[in-house]
Amino acid sequence: MNKENEIKSFNNKEDAENLLSESRNRIDEIDNEIFNLICQRTSLAKDIALAKDYLGMPIYDKKREDAIYAKIEKLSEENDIDADIIDQIVNMLTILSKNEQNEILRRNVDG
Repeated sequence: MNKENEIKSFNNKEDAENLLSESRNRIDEIDNEIFNLICQRTSLAKDIALAKDYLGMPIYDKKREDAIYAKIEKLSEENDIDADIIDQIVNMLTILSKNEQNEILRRNVDG
């Protein structure tokens, strides 16, 4: 059995409380890392928007989004994670990116 998937049993209340505390602390750290990665991903919107504008491409790129969703579906299956929920998360990220790209182009036009 994979050690990560192993069911833990506790000898006492203190062990359970320690594991709960450590796990929650690690989740907080991961949440901070996720937020930082979202910020990094969103900051790339400026480069993407300017390149698309120069190339005469629209903000919405169906082919690119289809490729992203195919990739995350495969990763979800490989990691046994609910694909529908991951799809929703990626959808929010792409909306965030498109909104940022639109705002950058609007500011670029408005000066």
